[in-house]
Amino acid sequence: MDQGPPGGGHGADGGEEETSNGNGTIAVMRQFDCGEEILKARILIVDDQPVNNRLLETILAREGFTNLTTTTDSREAVRLYAEQPCDLLLLDWEMPHLSGGEVMAAVRRHADNSYIPVVVITAHTDRAVRLDALRAGAQDFLQKPIDPLEVVPRITGILRVRMLTSRLEEQVRRRTAELERAQLEIIERLGRAAEYRDNETSRHVTRVSKYAGIVGRALGLDPDRVAMLENAVPMHDLGKIGIPDNILLKPGKLHPLEFESMKRHSEIGARILETEGVELLQTAHAIALTHHEKWDGSGYPAGLKGEAIPLEGRICAVVDVFDALTSDRPYKKAWSVDKSLDLLRRQSGSHFDPRVVQAFMDHLDDVLAVRDRFSD
Repeated sequence: MDQGPPGGGHGADGGEEETSNGNGTIAVMRQFDCGEEILKARILIVDDQPVNNRLLETILAREGFTNLTTTTDSREAVRLYAEQPCDLLLLDWEMPHLSGGEVMAAVRRHADNSYIPVVVITAHTDRAVRLDALRAGAQDFLQKPIDPLEVVPRITGILRVRMLTSRLEEQVRRRTAELERAQLEIIERLGRAAEYRDNETSRHVTRVSKYAGIVGRALGLDPDRVAMLENAVPMHDLGKIGIPDNILLKPGKLHPLEFESMKRHSEIGARILETEGVELLQTAHAIALTHHEKWDGSGYPAGLKGEAIPLEGRICAVVDVFDALTSDRPYKKAWSVDKSLDLLRRQSGSHFDPRVVQAFMDHLDDVLAVRDRFSD
């Protein structure tokens, strides 16, 4: 299975690069010019016959490859890879202790899903053996006895693919990070828009975000989900931008019809945030829609009950009410912490998820530290 330079200057990668910068020939050359990088590639050679290792090492060193490691013990291959991951594995298929397939499987467990090209060295011409090697993840073969004229072209072609794959992986990581930053900025700016329409300050959404993170960690959520929760919670009242000023900013108690209008903010916020495929906005959507649902099913807008309410919405319900109670509003003075906590306890199991309330209480010192740090 000979492998030359991929694409020949007219493949998908080269074409995209040509379109993007308008200088096709130079772009393609730059895209596929990996010469120096290839010669610095880390190559691990594993063969129980020392003569084969020496031959491969001699051939590659003569061509300018500078980062070569060899071993005749298949068990050492895994340790060597763990200590310094390689760019290419030249691997004998039949060895004492661990077979080539077993080495490949063990190495891939350390590879963190990275693309690790493997060239199998074998004396077998049996089609079944080669199929087994391909199924295990081999990219190519070197036939024993080794032909020095085949070694460099095959290895160079595979390493070129490896280098280009690494570049693409880095581009994907960079673009993904840029997209995540853009999503967070959108969320932050939407939060600012909501603040301009409400009497609550940015400190309120900061505190609620921090409280939610404390509770999420106490409930054992994984770090990614906690981060998602903290970034999404500030959007819980986004829908208030759709509520008329005479209701939203009214200093006194709302009449029943006014309260019905105010309740619409949950659905308005959910409609603003509704999307597909963007997890952060999906989480914010769920929180905006359900943070006024109640554990006993008496909340709004859908009358959801118990665990039918998303956990993020249940967490937001507790932390939002606590912060609202302990903060001054145009229609009320701030309650004391003790009085606010007493209400959470009394409404645990009716308004609030008891498990969320307990997690909040268990980490009250952390909550109060946030409250002091981000006070109005």
